[in-house]
Amino acid sequence: MTDVMTPKSGVFLAGSCVAAIAAVGSIFELSSGQPDWGTLPTSVVLAVSIPLVGLLFYAAVKDARANM
Repeated sequence: MTDVMTPKSGVFLAGSCVAAIAAVGSIFELSSGQPDWGTLPTSVVLAVSIPLVGLLFYAAVKDARANM
């Protein structure tokens, strides 16, 4: 099997990883009881990053499969 990752799919995958890290960090901040940025901004980061993980990962897989 050949290498199918393109720069575009690599950017999507990296974005998915960053969004996943943001989601996990937000969960830990919210569970501590006193988030550094406050509850509302941390909740917004969590609410945005969770679907973003899925969307960016899907886009990376779709792009990689298109280049097989």
